[in-house]
Amino acid sequence: MQRVLRLSLIATIAYVVLTLVAGLRAHSLALVSEAGHNASDALAIVLSFVAVWFQTRPATDQKTFGYQRAGVLAAFLNALTLILIAGWIALEAMHRFSLPSIVQPRIMMFVAAAGVLMNGIIAAMLWRVSHDVNIRSVFIHMLGDTLSTAAVIAGGLAILLTGRTWIDPALSLGIAALILWSSVSIVRETLNILLEGTPRGISLVDIRSTLAAIDGVEDVHDLHVWSLGSNLHALSSHITIADIPPSESNLILDRINVVLRERFRIHHTTLQFEHVVCEVAHGCLVSVEEQAAHHHHGHAH
Repeated sequence: MQRVLRLSLIATIAYVVLTLVAGLRAHSLALVSEAGHNASDALAIVLSFVAVWFQTRPATDQKTFGYQRAGVLAAFLNALTLILIAGWIALEAMHRFSLPSIVQPRIMMFVAAAGVLMNGIIAAMLWRVSHDVNIRSVFIHMLGDTLSTAAVIAGGLAILLTGRTWIDPALSLGIAALILWSSVSIVRETLNILLEGTPRGISLVDIRSTLAAIDGVEDVHDLHVWSLGSNLHALSSHITIADIPPSESNLILDRINVVLRERFRIHHTTLQFEHVVCEVAHGCLVSVEEQAAHHHHGHAH
């Protein structure tokens, strides 16, 4: 994963320099916006690189879960920078509509063709490891680049054939919309992880009914599921069982963990067994039996 990111970074920085110089020479906002987009890609790769390094570090007494969220945080920051870049490109494009400038389409097409090739190769390499939200944010950056650079080639050809310079800012608006659309979905997913939301694709109703159906489980409450990183989920719950010896309750615990692992891919669990009826679903601080005993004791005085 780190090798793919390193190669991607070197190629992207080289292409940013090429696009910026060519964009300024050709007076093409589409190319300059491509340079901006690619500069954000370079930043995205750096952030992901740092996050991947952090994620491999072991857990400590201070960071008991290790640095699992580093990648999620990197993806969140990446997506925010992309939204800002999309806004800047859109504003520049609007400005270009009112003040058109002469564009050199041949330079546009030549540079964009090199970009399609480079971004396409990087996107293909990242696709193979894009199951992590951090890497997926970089993959979406690169895929967006490949598509927008292909659009710049089409735009260059259209300007060459028709001489209409408004095509350049129109393309830039399309690129900005594409960047915005892909960024918002990453912001939503990463925010859900950072705010300890239920992981995407997991239903608490499903988990609750599946666990309740396990032999020996009488009730499931105070159930929480959250993500530590983009692929590592954790669960905690209170489980009501009969008043049985620990050796028997261990069998129930094993059954629960097997189901959670195999059906829901949840490997990190904290389960608390109880054999009393809870009056409060959250926390089960005072059992109904204890409360009744306390009440009775109070009357005896």
